[in-house]
Amino acid sequence: MFLLLPGIDPYLQIFLLLALAPAVILMVYVYRLDPIDKEPGGLLWSLVLRGVLAGLIAGALEGVGMQALGLFTGLEPDSVQFTVVSDFVVVGAIEEGAKYWLMARKTWRNPSFNCRFDGVVYAVFTSLGFAAMENVMYGLTYGSGVLVQRAFMAIPAHMGFAVIFGLLYGQARCMSLRRRGLESAACIAGGYLLSVFLHGAYDSAAMVSSVVGDSLFLLVVATIYIVNLVVVRVAARHDCRIG
Repeated sequence: MFLLLPGIDPYLQIFLLLALAPAVILMVYVYRLDPIDKEPGGLLWSLVLRGVLAGLIAGALEGVGMQALGLFTGLEPDSVQFTVVSDFVVVGAIEEGAKYWLMARKTWRNPSFNCRFDGVVYAVFTSLGFAAMENVMYGLTYGSGVLVQRAFMAIPAHMGFAVIFGLLYGQARCMSLRRRGLESAACIAGGYLLSVFLHGAYDSAAMVSSVVGDSLFLLVVATIYIVNLVVVRVAARHDCRIG
């Protein structure tokens, strides 16, 4: 894709290919799974951009959240306890919240949101927009070598978090249209908490170097791949209209 663009430094093209291709491939994968009505390109592109915006918002809020966490808990910033707690209540909560708040503002009442699986598509495109931006920043900070590992770990992880939320987001819209507001709210809250938990478990297990941490990390990664390769396909096969 990028290698066909004239006038751009070839090293920059390779960097962009490494940074962005994993997210694009997963977007195409989920788009093709959508079994009933394909979502409009303009809507999906806007969700990718909202994912990028969510990354910028989260970056600003996380700095404040880390300081607040230190003040309220008294934990040392370089301690294992601080790392684990912050991965759940700061990083996971803020990043997942920013992504899905911006996504919901664009999609909740959108006429294209007429099938349950659409919730998965919306969440994945938003989350992978976030992941693509984050990948570029990691590559610029730590070098392009880190992008290969992230292609198989961090990028699929962001998709896994999104699939979990998206499944319940689609169900929430279905419940809302049936005037079952309490159940709709419960689906959204449950999807958010589950995605935050998975995000926090992934980050903390990756950061804590120990036998337990390494074992937990492998378990979380296995769960993410099962969600991305099995759960999402089952959800697509059982899609239905909600209007």
